[in-house]
Amino acid sequence: PEDPLKFSDGKPYKERLAAARKAAGRKDTMAIGFGALDGTPAVVIVQDFTFMGGSLGMAAGEAFIAAARAAVARKVPMVCFTAAGGARMQEGALSLMQMARTTLAIQELKAVQLPFVVVLTDPTTGGVTASYAMLGDVHLAEPGALIGPRVIEATIREKLPPGFQRAEYLQEKGMVDRVVARADLPVVLGQILSMLMGGKRRAA
Repeated sequence: PEDPLKFSDGKPYKERLAAARKAAGRKDTMAIGFGALDGTPAVVIVQDFTFMGGSLGMAAGEAFIAAARAAVARKVPMVCFTAAGGARMQEGALSLMQMARTTLAIQELKAVQLPFVVVLTDPTTGGVTASYAMLGDVHLAEPGALIGPRVIEATIREKLPPGFQRAEYLQEKGMVDRVVARADLPVVLGQILSMLMGGKRRAA
C-alpha cells in the first residue's frame, strides 16, 4: 500500500509521492542492478537521495530484500550505496520496521557466505545508519561523507565538534575501512569482492 496511514503533514502523502516521482524520475528511492565490478559479478542497490531524501520506507525495504535475494539466487556478492536522511516519517512505525526487515535480509546473505559491502555516500544518517548501512563485511565511504550525526546530536543535545562523523573521522576511529573517491570505486570494489569471493571471477 502506498499510503497505509492516510498521512498528511500539510499535504497528503500521496501528493508528496507523486511530486517525488516526477522530480526523480523513479517510483521510489532504490534502484537495483546486476553486472560486474572489475570482472567480479555483483548485485548492486543504490539509494537516491533526490527521492524524498533517500528516506527508508516500505518500498525501499522491499527493494533491499529483493536485491539480497537476487544476490543469493545468483550466488554473487551484494553492494549497497547508501544516501539517506533516515526513516520515512509518513509511514510511521511501518518505516521503522524496515530496519529489522533489511537486517534479516543481510542474514540471508551471511547464511550462504556471500559478501555484503556498503559504500557510504553523503549523507547517510538516521535509521539507515542504525541498520543496513553499518552491517557490511566491509565499509567504504566517499570523501567528506556525513554519516549519522543528526540522531547523536538530538540524543545528547550538544553540538558535535567539527569533522565529527565525517568519513575521514570514522575511518580514523575504525568504523569505516577505507575512504575512496568515486572515480576509484569500481576498481577498489572489484578487488575487494574478488578477494571476499576467494578470487573467483566470471563474466557477468
